Amino acid sequence: MTLEPADLRAAVGAGIVTEAQAARLAALAADRRNGRDGARPGEEPFELFRGFNEIFIVVGLGILASGWFGVLALAAGLGDWSAVWTLGLSATLLLIALLAEYFIRRRRMVAPAILLTVGWTIVTFGLLSLLFRSVTLLGGVDPEGSILPLLLTALAVGAFWLRYRVPFAMAAMAAAAFGALILTLAAATGEDVTTESLLLLSGEGPFALGTLAFGLVLFGFAMRFDMADPHRVSLRSASGFWLHVVAAPAIVNTVALSLLEGGTGARALLAVFLAAIALVAVVIDRRSFLISAAGYTVALVAVATEGDAFAPVILAIGAALVALGAGWQAARARLVAPLPGRLRDRLPPAA
Repeated sequence: MTLEPADLRAAVGAGIVTEAQAARLAALAADRRNGRDGARPGEEPFELFRGFNEIFIVVGLGILASGWFGVLALAAGLGDWSAVWTLGLSATLLLIALLAEYFIRRRRMVAPAILLTVGWTIVTFGLLSLLFRSVTLLGGVDPEGSILPLLLTALAVGAFWLRYRVPFAMAAMAAAAFGALILTLAAATGEDVTTESLLLLSGEGPFALGTLAFGLVLFGFAMRFDMADPHRVSLRSASGFWLHVVAAPAIVNTVALSLLEGGTGARALLAVFLAAIALVAVVIDRRSFLISAAGYTVALVAVATEGDAFAPVILAIGAALVALGAGWQAARARLVAPLPGRLRDRLPPAA
């Protein structure tokens, strides 16, 4: 049985529900028809936008941001740049909050929500970096001085998530916390943090333990969201999706790099490790976890081997992903069937 708009109007007229409750029911029904419930059984729900109007608004927001920051740059060039940017970024956060109230809480838009989350994260970090003097006029950044701004940014993004429940905020919050962890470990060991070192530092020592532990903790939180919503009809599973995207590289970094630095036998173990990652991804029905791990592994191999054996790795991983994607549901049905009933009930149904 389905409720039609006429049924809701009749319920309001009869005093069974209020107009506000009827509006929320209609919005929920629209979300389930057009959003996450629109995916076919066995497909992992994923959406970046719900219509071209959202893209239209995102483009408008991008142009608005470009103009706004251009004006701030001009004003900063005429006076005290630090004061101008501090006031400007504070006003930007207020503007983002006002836009979020309309586009997220009222209009429930997906793409603008992601863009506003990204803006909130970047602007918060920029403002905190100015306040803690970890950034200079010429764009220089003090890595050790950025630890506290990153931690506070993660907390601010967490507050943003509590208010607006944007699933993507989970990824932004996790990324900020991960950055703070990396910089903390670098400061403790005296290592220089560069783009290349972000991939290569985690083979041994505190970086190995720190990144692996962080990845496992994120994975645990992601599974908590997933198991609370096994049919994936709510924002809980969407939050889990984005946590998996960040957790996979953190887990793969340490193990894959440690094995890459070994001999032929260790590299054979790397293939076994990636197969185990694929096995976990199939059982929990998270392609996002696997694709994030695979993509990170490709980047890691390219940097660690300086291009040697790079093409064969791409070929092997690509072939494995295509084959697994084609037979995902059949493989998952076989893997999930032997599991205990209580665990199967907390996982997505196997088609």
